[in-house]
Amino acid sequence: MFDTVFEVLFLVGLIIGSVIRALYTTRHKRNRIAEGYETALHGLLLFLASLGLIVIPLFYILTPWLDFADYHLLTGAGWVGVAVFAAALCLLWRSHADLGDNWSPHLEIREEHSLVTQGVFRHIRHPMYAAHWLWGIAQALLLQNWIAGLAMLASFLPLYLWRVRREERMMFEHFGEEYCRYMNQSGRVIPRLWK
Repeated sequence: MFDTVFEVLFLVGLIIGSVIRALYTTRHKRNRIAEGYETALHGLLLFLASLGLIVIPLFYILTPWLDFADYHLLTGAGWVGVAVFAAALCLLWRSHADLGDNWSPHLEIREEHSLVTQGVFRHIRHPMYAAHWLWGIAQALLLQNWIAGLAMLASFLPLYLWRVRREERMMFEHFGEEYCRYMNQSGRVIPRLWK
C-alpha cells in the first residue's frame, strides 16, 4: 500500500515540478539572446537527464517490467522522501522566481542579463542544480527500485559535471571580477557555512 502512496506522491511532485519549469520556460522566450554557448553534447545530456527524471520513473510506475529491481526501505524512508521532494520543489520554484528574466534552460546570456546574488542565490550559486540533486535523492526514497529510483541521480550527474563548469566560465566571461567575488561568497550547490 505505501508503495502506491509514494508513487502517487512522486507523480504529484513530478507534475508540480513540470508546471514550475513550463511557466518559466514560456517566460524566458520573451528575452533576446546576446551570447549562446550551446553544443550538441549539451542537448544529448539534457535528453539523458530527462530519461532519468521523467521517462524511467513513469515506465516503472505504469508498468510491472522493472519490479524485479525493487528494494525495500523502512516505511519512514518514503516519508523522508516526500519531505525532501517538497524541499526540492520549493528550491526549484524559488530559484526560478529569484532569477526572473535572467533564467534560461540553455547556456546563454540574455540581453540585459544581470548577476543575481539575492534570495537563494545569496548562499548558493546553483540552487536549481541543488534542487535537482534533492529531487534525485527523493526519487530514490519514493521509488524504491534500483533502476527507477536511482535513474535521476545517475542521469543528472553527467549533465551537472559537464554544465556547471561551462556555466561558471560563461558567467565569469560576462561579469568578470563581480562574478569572482560572488563565487568567493557562495557555495556551488551547498551553502557556505563560513566566508
